[in-house]
Amino acid sequence: MKYNALTTDRILSIDVFRGITILVMIFVNDVAGVSGIPVWMKHMPADADAMTFVDIVFPAFLFIVGMSLPFALNNRLAKGDTFWKLQGHIAWRTIGLLVLGVFMVNGEGGYNEAAMGMSIHLWSLLFYCCAILVWNVYPFKNKNWSLVLNAIGAVGLIILALLYKGGDDGTRGLTPQWWGILGLIGWAYLFSCIIYQLVRGRLIGLLIMIVVCVGWYVVGRLPVAEHYAVLRWMSGQAGHASHTGIVLCGVVLSLIYFERKGIQTNTQRFMAAIIFMLVMAIAAWALRPLHGISKIYATPSWCLYCVAICSALFSLLYWLTDVKKVSGWTAFFKPAAANPLLIYILPSILYHLQVLFGLYFMPHAFHEGWLGVAWSAVYALLIMGIAILLNKAKIRLHL
Repeated sequence: MKYNALTTDRILSIDVFRGITILVMIFVNDVAGVSGIPVWMKHMPADADAMTFVDIVFPAFLFIVGMSLPFALNNRLAKGDTFWKLQGHIAWRTIGLLVLGVFMVNGEGGYNEAAMGMSIHLWSLLFYCCAILVWNVYPFKNKNWSLVLNAIGAVGLIILALLYKGGDDGTRGLTPQWWGILGLIGWAYLFSCIIYQLVRGRLIGLLIMIVVCVGWYVVGRLPVAEHYAVLRWMSGQAGHASHTGIVLCGVVLSLIYFERKGIQTNTQRFMAAIIFMLVMAIAAWALRPLHGISKIYATPSWCLYCVAICSALFSLLYWLTDVKKVSGWTAFFKPAAANPLLIYILPSILYHLQVLFGLYFMPHAFHEGWLGVAWSAVYALLIMGIAILLNKAKIRLHL
Protein backbone atom coordinates (compact mmCIF):
# COMPACT_ATOMS: atom_id res chain seq x y z
CA MET A 1 0.00 0.00 0.00
CA LYS A 2 1.38 3.39 -1.02
CA TYR A 3 1.84 6.18 1.51
CA ASN A 4 0.92 9.07 -0.81
CA ALA A 5 -1.07 9.50 -4.01
CA LEU A 6 1.69 10.70 -6.34
CA THR A 7 2.16 10.49 -10.07
CA THR A 8 4.39 7.71 -11.42
CA ASP A 9 5.74 10.02 -14.16
CA ARG A 10 9.07 11.82 -13.82
CA ILE A 11 8.63 15.44 -12.77
CA LEU A 12 10.51 17.73 -15.14
CA SER A 13 11.02 20.51 -12.60
CA ILE A 14 12.69 18.11 -10.14
CA ASP A 15 15.00 16.79 -12.86
CA VAL A 16 15.91 20.31 -13.94
CA PHE A 17 16.54 21.39 -10.35
CA ARG A 18 18.83 18.38 -9.93
CA GLY A 19 20.65 19.14 -13.20
CA ILE A 20 21.19 22.81 -12.35
CA THR A 21 22.46 21.88 -8.88
CA ILE A 22 24.99 19.46 -10.33
CA LEU A 23 26.19 22.02 -12.87
CA VAL A 24 26.67 24.62 -10.12
CA MET A 25 28.40 21.99 -7.95
CA ILE A 26 30.99 21.31 -10.65
CA PHE A 27 31.54 25.04 -11.06
CA VAL A 28 31.96 25.85 -7.35
CA ASN A 29 34.25 22.85 -6.74
CA ASP A 30 36.54 23.98 -9.53
CA VAL A 31 36.42 27.68 -8.68
CA ALA A 32 37.47 26.79 -5.11
CA GLY A 33 41.00 26.43 -6.47
CA VAL A 34 40.98 29.86 -8.12
CA SER A 35 42.76 32.69 -6.28
CA GLY A 36 41.94 36.37 -6.29
CA ILE A 37 38.16 36.06 -6.55
CA PRO A 38 35.43 37.73 -4.45
CA VAL A 39 34.56 36.32 -1.04
CA TRP A 40 30.97 35.63 -2.12
CA MET A 41 32.28 32.99 -4.54
CA LYS A 42 33.93 30.98 -1.75
CA HIS A 43 32.67 28.85 1.13
CA MET A 44 32.36 30.88 4.30
CA PRO A 45 34.67 29.92 7.23
CA ALA A 46 33.09 27.91 10.03
CA ASP A 47 32.78 30.83 12.45
CA ALA A 48 31.85 33.57 9.97
CA ASP A 49 28.09 33.63 10.79
CA ALA A 50 27.44 34.04 7.07
CA MET A 51 26.80 32.09 3.88
CA THR A 52 27.24 32.49 0.14
CA PHE A 53 25.54 30.82 -2.81
CA VAL A 54 28.37 28.28 -2.70
CA ASP A 55 27.17 27.14 0.73
CA ILE A 56 23.73 26.32 -0.69
CA VAL A 57 24.90 23.65 -3.15
CA PHE A 58 25.23 20.76 -0.68
CA PRO A 59 21.87 21.39 1.03
CA ALA A 60 20.31 21.68 -2.44
CA PHE A 61 21.48 18.08 -3.03
CA LEU A 62 19.89 17.02 0.25
CA PHE A 63 16.70 18.91 -0.60
CA ILE A 64 16.44 17.14 -3.98
CA VAL A 65 16.95 13.78 -2.27
CA GLY A 66 13.93 14.67 -0.15
CA MET A 67 11.84 15.79 -3.11
CA SER A 68 12.54 12.52 -4.92
CA LEU A 69 12.16 10.26 -1.88
CA PRO A 70 8.34 9.90 -1.76
CA PHE A 71 8.22 9.20 -5.50
CA ALA A 72 10.92 6.53 -5.25
CA LEU A 73 9.42 4.71 -2.26
CA ASN A 74 5.82 4.89 -3.43
CA ASN A 75 6.76 3.71 -6.94
CA ARG A 76 8.53 0.67 -5.50
CA LEU A 77 5.49 -0.15 -3.38
CA ALA A 78 3.23 0.28 -6.40
CA LYS A 79 5.37 -2.22 -8.31
CA GLY A 80 4.84 -4.82 -5.61
CA ASP A 81 7.82 -4.48 -3.28
CA THR A 82 7.20 -6.04 0.10
CA PHE A 83 8.09 -4.15 3.27
CA TRP A 84 11.37 -6.05 3.69
CA LYS A 85 12.30 -5.76 0.02
CA LEU A 86 11.86 -2.00 0.30
CA GLN A 87 14.07 -1.91 3.40
CA GLY A 88 16.69 -3.91 1.54
CA HIS A 89 16.67 -1.35 -1.28
CA ILE A 90 17.05 1.50 1.23
CA ALA A 91 19.89 -0.30 3.01
CA TRP A 92 21.72 -1.10 -0.25
CA ARG A 93 21.52 2.49 -1.41
CA THR A 94 22.71 3.77 1.97
CA ILE A 95 25.65 1.34 2.05
CA GLY A 96 26.62 2.37 -1.48
CA LEU A 97 26.72 6.06 -0.57
CA LEU A 98 28.67 5.37 2.63
CA VAL A 99 31.22 3.18 0.83
CA LEU A 100 31.74 5.73 -1.94
CA GLY A 101 32.03 8.54 0.59
CA VAL A 102 34.62 6.75 2.75
CA PHE A 103 36.76 5.73 -0.23
CA MET A 104 36.72 9.26 -1.65
CA VAL A 105 37.59 10.89 1.68
CA ASN A 106 40.52 8.54 2.30
CA GLY A 107 41.79 9.22 -1.20
CA GLU A 108 41.87 12.95 -0.48
CA GLY A 109 44.08 12.88 2.61
CA GLY A 110 45.64 10.83 5.39
CA TYR A 111 47.11 8.23 3.03
CA ASN A 112 50.66 6.83 3.12
CA GLU A 113 51.80 6.07 -0.42
CA ALA A 114 55.09 4.54 0.72
CA ALA A 115 53.28 1.98 2.86
CA MET A 116 50.74 1.33 0.10
CA GLY A 117 53.42 0.79 -2.50
CA MET A 118 51.42 2.69 -5.11
CA SER A 119 50.37 6.19 -6.04
CA ILE A 120 47.18 7.43 -4.40
CA HIS A 121 46.10 8.62 -7.83
CA LEU A 122 46.36 5.12 -9.28
CA TRP A 123 44.59 3.72 -6.22
CA SER A 124 41.78 6.28 -6.66
CA LEU A 125 41.39 5.56 -10.37
CA LEU A 126 41.15 1.83 -9.64
CA PHE A 127 38.53 2.62 -7.00
CA TYR A 128 36.43 4.59 -9.47
CA CYS A 129 36.70 1.79 -12.04
CA CYS A 130 35.49 -0.73 -9.47
CA ALA A 131 32.69 1.57 -8.34
CA ILE A 132 31.48 1.90 -11.92
CA LEU A 133 31.56 -1.90 -12.32
CA VAL A 134 29.45 -2.33 -9.17
CA TRP A 135 26.87 0.39 -9.71
CA ASN A 136 26.59 0.69 -13.49
CA VAL A 137 23.23 -0.09 -15.09
CA TYR A 138 24.09 -2.66 -17.74
CA PRO A 139 22.05 -3.14 -20.93
CA PHE A 140 22.67 -6.90 -21.11
CA LYS A 141 19.65 -9.13 -21.63
CA ASN A 142 21.52 -11.90 -19.84
CA LYS A 143 21.67 -10.67 -16.23
CA ASN A 144 24.50 -13.09 -15.47
CA TRP A 145 26.94 -10.79 -17.27
CA SER A 146 25.83 -7.92 -15.04
CA LEU A 147 26.33 -10.04 -11.93
CA VAL A 148 29.83 -11.05 -13.05
CA LEU A 149 30.87 -7.43 -13.58
CA ASN A 150 29.27 -6.42 -10.27
CA ALA A 151 31.23 -9.17 -8.52
CA ILE A 152 34.53 -8.13 -10.15
CA GLY A 153 33.96 -4.55 -8.99
CA ALA A 154 33.04 -5.64 -5.45
CA VAL A 155 36.15 -7.86 -5.16
CA GLY A 156 38.24 -4.97 -6.48
CA LEU A 157 36.87 -2.64 -3.80
CA ILE A 158 37.72 -5.16 -1.09
CA ILE A 159 41.28 -5.54 -2.40
CA LEU A 160 41.73 -1.76 -2.61
CA ALA A 161 40.44 -1.38 0.94
CA LEU A 162 43.04 -3.93 2.12
CA LEU A 163 45.79 -2.20 0.15
CA TYR A 164 45.06 1.22 1.60
CA LYS A 165 47.43 2.42 4.31
CA GLY A 166 47.16 5.66 6.21
CA GLY A 167 48.83 7.56 9.01
CA ASP A 168 52.49 8.42 9.50
CA ASP A 169 53.37 4.83 10.32
CA GLY A 170 51.19 3.34 7.59
CA THR A 171 49.23 1.12 9.97
CA ARG A 172 45.82 2.74 9.64
CA GLY A 173 43.33 1.36 7.12
CA LEU A 174 40.24 2.96 5.61
CA THR A 175 38.38 5.01 8.21
CA PRO A 176 35.48 7.47 8.10
CA GLN A 177 37.69 10.48 8.91
CA TRP A 178 34.47 12.14 7.90
CA TRP A 179 31.84 10.54 5.73
CA GLY A 180 32.32 12.75 2.70
CA ILE A 181 29.47 14.48 0.89
CA LEU A 182 28.07 11.19 -0.42
CA GLY A 183 28.29 9.58 3.00
CA LEU A 184 26.48 12.48 4.66
CA ILE A 185 23.78 12.23 2.01
CA GLY A 186 23.60 8.49 2.69
CA TRP A 187 22.95 8.93 6.42
CA ALA A 188 20.38 11.68 5.83
CA TYR A 189 18.66 9.51 3.22
CA LEU A 190 18.50 6.53 5.59
CA PHE A 191 17.10 8.52 8.53
CA SER A 192 14.60 10.30 6.29
CA CYS A 193 13.36 7.01 4.79
CA ILE A 194 12.83 5.63 8.29
CA ILE A 195 10.98 8.75 9.43
CA TYR A 196 8.88 8.93 6.25
CA GLN A 197 7.70 5.37 6.77
CA LEU A 198 7.09 5.80 10.50
CA VAL A 199 4.80 8.80 9.91
CA ARG A 200 3.34 7.02 6.84
CA GLY A 201 3.98 9.99 4.59
CA ARG A 202 1.69 12.30 6.56
CA LEU A 203 2.50 15.98 6.22
CA ILE A 204 1.90 16.83 9.86
CA GLY A 205 4.18 14.00 10.99
CA LEU A 206 6.96 15.19 8.71
CA LEU A 207 6.63 18.78 9.97
CA ILE A 208 6.85 17.57 13.57
CA MET A 209 9.98 15.58 12.76
CA ILE A 210 11.60 18.65 11.16
CA VAL A 211 11.05 20.45 14.47
CA VAL A 212 12.54 17.42 16.26
CA CYS A 213 15.64 17.60 14.05
CA VAL A 214 16.12 21.28 14.86
CA GLY A 215 15.50 20.60 18.55
CA TRP A 216 18.02 17.73 18.49
CA TYR A 217 20.73 20.11 17.27
CA VAL A 218 19.87 22.81 19.81
CA VAL A 219 19.77 20.41 22.77
CA GLY A 220 22.92 18.60 21.66
CA ARG A 221 24.85 21.87 21.57
CA LEU A 222 23.81 23.12 25.01
CA PRO A 223 26.76 24.05 27.27
CA VAL A 224 25.75 21.34 29.75
CA ALA A 225 25.95 18.64 27.05
CA GLU A 226 29.56 17.78 27.91
CA HIS A 227 28.47 16.64 31.38
CA TYR A 228 25.95 14.02 30.20
CA ALA A 229 26.72 11.01 28.03
CA VAL A 230 23.37 11.12 26.22
CA LEU A 231 23.73 14.80 25.36
CA ARG A 232 27.33 14.26 24.22
CA TRP A 233 26.08 11.56 21.90
CA MET A 234 23.33 13.85 20.63
CA SER A 235 25.94 16.55 20.03
CA GLY A 236 27.97 14.12 17.94
CA GLN A 237 24.93 13.40 15.77
CA ALA A 238 23.79 17.04 15.50
CA GLY A 239 25.06 17.39 11.94
CA HIS A 240 23.12 14.30 10.83
CA ALA A 241 20.00 15.75 12.46
CA SER A 242 20.40 18.99 10.51
CA HIS A 243 20.98 17.22 7.20
CA THR A 244 18.00 14.93 7.82
CA GLY A 245 15.87 17.99 8.51
CA ILE A 246 16.78 19.40 5.09
CA VAL A 247 15.82 16.14 3.36
CA LEU A 248 12.50 16.08 5.23
CA CYS A 249 11.83 19.65 4.10
CA GLY A 250 12.32 18.47 0.52
CA VAL A 251 9.75 15.72 1.16
CA VAL A 252 7.31 18.31 2.50
CA LEU A 253 7.64 20.53 -0.56
CA SER A 254 7.10 17.52 -2.84
CA LEU A 255 3.88 16.70 -1.01
CA ILE A 256 2.76 20.33 -1.20
CA TYR A 257 3.12 20.33 -4.98
CA PHE A 258 2.42 16.73 -5.96
CA GLU A 259 0.21 15.09 -3.32
CA ARG A 260 -3.23 14.90 -4.94
CA LYS A 261 -5.35 14.05 -1.90
CA GLY A 262 -5.52 17.57 -0.49
CA ILE A 263 -4.47 20.67 -2.43
CA GLN A 264 -6.22 20.76 -5.79
CA THR A 265 -5.11 23.91 -7.66
CA ASN A 266 -1.75 25.40 -8.54
CA THR A 267 -2.73 28.63 -6.83
CA GLN A 268 -3.27 26.74 -3.58
CA ARG A 269 0.02 24.89 -4.04
CA PHE A 270 1.96 28.10 -4.58
CA MET A 271 0.33 29.70 -1.55
CA ALA A 272 1.17 26.70 0.64
CA ALA A 273 4.75 26.74 -0.65
CA ILE A 274 5.08 30.47 0.08
CA ILE A 275 3.83 29.93 3.63
CA PHE A 276 6.33 27.08 4.05
CA MET A 277 9.20 29.29 2.77
CA LEU A 278 8.25 32.14 5.08
CA VAL A 279 8.02 29.86 8.12
CA MET A 280 11.46 28.42 7.33
CA ALA A 281 13.00 31.86 6.82
CA ILE A 282 11.46 33.27 10.01
CA ALA A 283 12.60 30.23 12.00
CA ALA A 284 16.12 30.64 10.59
CA TRP A 285 16.15 34.30 11.60
CA ALA A 286 14.86 33.50 15.10
CA LEU A 287 17.43 30.72 15.68
CA ARG A 288 20.42 32.66 14.36
CA PRO A 289 21.43 34.15 17.75
CA LEU A 290 21.87 30.62 19.15
CA HIS A 291 24.44 29.19 16.75
CA GLY A 292 24.79 31.63 13.86
CA ILE A 293 24.89 30.63 10.20
CA SER A 294 27.51 28.00 9.41
CA LYS A 295 27.67 25.30 6.76
CA ILE A 296 30.62 23.64 8.52
CA TYR A 297 28.71 23.34 11.80
CA ALA A 298 25.41 22.59 9.98
CA THR A 299 23.58 25.10 12.16
CA PRO A 300 19.77 25.24 12.08
CA SER A 301 19.76 28.77 10.64
CA TRP A 302 21.98 27.70 7.74
CA CYS A 303 19.73 24.70 7.09
CA LEU A 304 16.46 26.62 7.21
CA TYR A 305 17.66 29.57 5.13
CA CYS A 306 18.86 27.06 2.51
CA VAL A 307 15.49 25.30 2.62
CA ALA A 308 13.68 28.59 2.05
CA ILE A 309 15.95 29.44 -0.91
CA CYS A 310 15.67 25.96 -2.44
CA SER A 311 11.89 26.07 -2.06
CA ALA A 312 11.74 29.41 -3.86
CA LEU A 313 14.01 28.22 -6.68
CA PHE A 314 12.04 25.02 -7.15
CA SER A 315 8.73 26.91 -7.14
CA LEU A 316 10.03 29.10 -9.95
CA LEU A 317 11.13 26.05 -11.95
CA TYR A 318 7.79 24.32 -11.35
CA TRP A 319 5.87 27.38 -12.55
CA LEU A 320 8.08 27.72 -15.64
CA THR A 321 8.36 24.07 -16.73
CA ASP A 322 5.30 22.25 -15.38
CA VAL A 323 2.71 25.04 -15.36
CA LYS A 324 3.73 27.29 -18.26
CA LYS A 325 5.32 24.37 -20.21
CA VAL A 326 8.41 26.42 -21.13
CA SER A 327 10.68 23.40 -21.27
CA GLY A 328 12.77 23.48 -24.45
CA TRP A 329 15.77 24.86 -22.57
CA THR A 330 15.76 21.98 -20.10
CA ALA A 331 17.16 19.36 -22.52
CA PHE A 332 20.72 20.39 -21.62
CA PHE A 333 20.20 19.27 -18.02
CA LYS A 334 18.69 15.85 -18.76
CA PRO A 335 22.04 13.94 -18.77
CA ALA A 336 22.88 15.32 -15.33
CA ALA A 337 19.41 14.52 -14.01
CA ALA A 338 19.61 10.96 -15.33
CA ASN A 339 23.20 10.27 -14.25
CA PRO A 340 24.02 12.49 -11.24
CA LEU A 341 26.37 10.08 -9.46
CA LEU A 342 28.63 9.63 -12.48
CA ILE A 343 28.83 13.38 -13.04
CA TYR A 344 29.64 13.89 -9.35
CA ILE A 345 32.70 11.59 -9.51
CA LEU A 346 33.79 12.56 -13.04
CA PRO A 347 35.83 15.66 -12.02
CA SER A 348 37.73 13.54 -9.48
CA ILE A 349 38.48 10.92 -12.13
CA LEU A 350 39.81 13.58 -14.49
CA TYR A 351 41.89 15.11 -11.70
CA HIS A 352 43.60 11.83 -10.81
CA LEU A 353 44.23 11.08 -14.50
CA GLN A 354 45.76 14.52 -14.94
CA VAL A 355 48.11 14.17 -11.95
CA LEU A 356 49.03 10.54 -12.61
CA PHE A 357 50.10 11.27 -16.19
CA GLY A 358 51.38 14.82 -15.61
CA LEU A 359 48.87 16.47 -17.90
CA TYR A 360 49.39 20.06 -16.74
CA PHE A 361 48.28 21.97 -19.79
CA MET A 362 46.48 24.96 -18.23
CA PRO A 363 48.32 28.32 -18.07
CA HIS A 364 48.69 29.75 -14.56
CA ALA A 365 46.43 32.67 -15.52
CA PHE A 366 43.51 30.25 -15.66
CA HIS A 367 43.84 29.67 -11.92
CA GLU A 368 43.31 33.23 -10.73
CA GLY A 369 40.87 36.11 -11.04
CA TRP A 370 37.94 36.34 -13.39
CA LEU A 371 39.74 34.39 -16.09
CA GLY A 372 39.86 31.50 -13.63
CA VAL A 373 36.15 31.94 -12.93
CA ALA A 374 35.42 31.87 -16.66
CA TRP A 375 37.47 28.69 -17.06
CA SER A 376 35.56 27.05 -14.17
CA ALA A 377 32.30 27.82 -15.96
CA VAL A 378 33.64 26.33 -19.21
CA TYR A 379 34.93 23.31 -17.30
CA ALA A 380 31.48 22.68 -15.82
CA LEU A 381 29.98 22.74 -19.31
CA LEU A 382 32.69 20.36 -20.57
CA ILE A 383 31.88 17.90 -17.78
CA MET A 384 28.23 18.01 -18.80
CA GLY A 385 29.28 17.34 -22.40
CA ILE A 386 31.39 14.35 -21.36
CA ALA A 387 28.38 13.06 -19.39
CA ILE A 388 26.29 13.12 -22.56
CA LEU A 389 28.89 10.95 -24.33
CA LEU A 390 29.06 8.55 -21.37
CA ASN A 391 25.28 8.24 -21.34
CA LYS A 392 25.38 7.27 -25.00
CA ALA A 393 28.07 4.72 -24.15
CA LYS A 394 25.59 3.14 -21.69
CA ILE A 395 27.58 4.12 -18.59
CA ARG A 396 24.97 5.13 -16.06
CA LEU A 397 25.42 4.70 -12.33
CA HIS A 398 22.47 3.90 -10.11
CA LEU A 399 22.40 3.13 -6.40
